[in-house]
Amino acid sequence: SATITPIIRRGVPTAIVYEDDLATSFMDQAGNADHVIAATKAQVENIPDLDDETAGALLRTAARIARTIEAAFHPDGITMMQTKRPAGWQTVPPVHLHVLPRHDGDGVTLRLSLYTSDAADEGLGV
Repeated sequence: SATITPIIRRGVPTAIVYEDDLATSFMDQAGNADHVIAATKAQVENIPDLDDETAGALLRTAARIARTIEAAFHPDGITMMQTKRPAGWQTVPPVHLHVLPRHDGDGVTLRLSLYTSDAADEGLGV
């Protein structure tokens, strides 16, 4: 199955944007212009499985990338997205965030339908 692990481990040539001990970021290899992926170096499948330090490093990396995108490309907006499992649109492991510059009329869409559930009505109790 497809995975971004070879990119994280530098087994596939890619443009690294930023890297520290816990996280890395690189240009998307699927041909999406200016789209950057932020990923943990730990091979963790999904975001709920991250320890707090690694989760913080992932978000700090994504925020750094968003600031860089803002300065370099001056987009009309930025979409940051993390997906989990196929039902949540995750196509490849391990856990990663998409940071996409957005421009008015770029044709990128995301439609969320409103729904209710018993869990939402009762609250999460976090």
